[in-house]
Amino acid sequence: MSAGFRYREDGRLWAEDVPLETLAQRFGTPCYVYARSAIEDRWHRYQQALGSRGRICYAVKANGNLALLGLLARQGAGFDIVSGGELARVLRAGGDPASVIFSGVGKGTEEIRQALAAGIRCLNAESAAELERISAIAAESGQPAPVALRINPDVNPETHPYIATGLAESKFGIPLEEAEALYQQAHRDPNLAVRGIACHIGSQLMSVAPLAEAAERLADLARRLQEQGIALEHIDVGGGLGVRYVDEQPPEPDEHVAAVTAPLADLGVEILLEPGRAIVAEAGILLTRVEYCKRNGSKAFAVVDAGMNDYLRPALYGAAHAIDPVIRSDGPSRTTAVVGPVCESADTLAEACPLAVAPGALLAVRGAGAYGASMASQYNARPRPPEVIVDGDRAHLVRRRETIDDLVRGEALLPED
Repeated sequence: MSAGFRYREDGRLWAEDVPLETLAQRFGTPCYVYARSAIEDRWHRYQQALGSRGRICYAVKANGNLALLGLLARQGAGFDIVSGGELARVLRAGGDPASVIFSGVGKGTEEIRQALAAGIRCLNAESAAELERISAIAAESGQPAPVALRINPDVNPETHPYIATGLAESKFGIPLEEAEALYQQAHRDPNLAVRGIACHIGSQLMSVAPLAEAAERLADLARRLQEQGIALEHIDVGGGLGVRYVDEQPPEPDEHVAAVTAPLADLGVEILLEPGRAIVAEAGILLTRVEYCKRNGSKAFAVVDAGMNDYLRPALYGAAHAIDPVIRSDGPSRTTAVVGPVCESADTLAEACPLAVAPGALLAVRGAGAYGASMASQYNARPRPPEVIVDGDRAHLVRRRETIDDLVRGEALLPED
């Protein structure tokens, strides 16, 4: 079972020291549940592996709940953001702007102004056009903008194409062969202050070999830049380590750190890592209740109250997740498709789970701490679910369930003729 979630002798599934059925009674379903101890354990494993060589900058897009960000900020985390909204979340949660790295291929003018005004550590520029925009905005204040170039190293991360970001045909980053000239241009620009090199090749990686290959290519570029007198403070090697959703066997954080730091060891620069999924995915579950059991032909279905609007990954990526009963049954299990109430055939949380369930049974979708609540929507006019962090025997509601008023907030009827 996911870290922080365990079956006890009574056959019930617990989040730390709280039974999940108690949380369902208190907060309703669907509901996201996170185990604080699991989040902190993964964070410390990364930090201990990296040590004084660099800094961990948590990828906010994985899960941007304010309580979770505040928890990591108190641990000394830096943050990797991809929007002005994520920057606002980090600041509201108590994060240090000087530890923030701003990535993303389409930063808007106001977002860049917001980042520079906040005093973030670095803007990772992803094109010559973006570098030009950053320079123009920095000129307004007379203060050079701290920048790195996000390099596209053309390394195959061997992951789902939707989350592969380091291939030559990807929209992300600057081709490696164009980077040197663009660095020289940035170095000459009085409105820019070159701080480092950045890269991120993809997510849910089951091998550290592509990460090591990308780091080697960054190291080669760094040496050429240093020979030309372009000083570098840091190299940002991104994140991307995979997690266990069903039966995957991902590398451990120390293996990830070793793979990306070894090629950079002789460069005299700080190393930044951007794990997101690897810190929070297995620390969370999506708690849902079976509404109906039915058969269509030879196929058995459990229709649950959590849908693709609550958890998009299975519909978006065809992602597989293990789903466990909250209370184990002695009855015979059968292969069951776990589906939601949304009016889309893609609204399937799992195609074939061995389950013994009846209407009213509670299920836990494992590994839902990342890209769950952060990607949730109000599709089909369904309010988004609450989020709860369990800390020992205490459960904290860190985001309430939305209401119908929340669904229509900001909308207005046309005036009568």
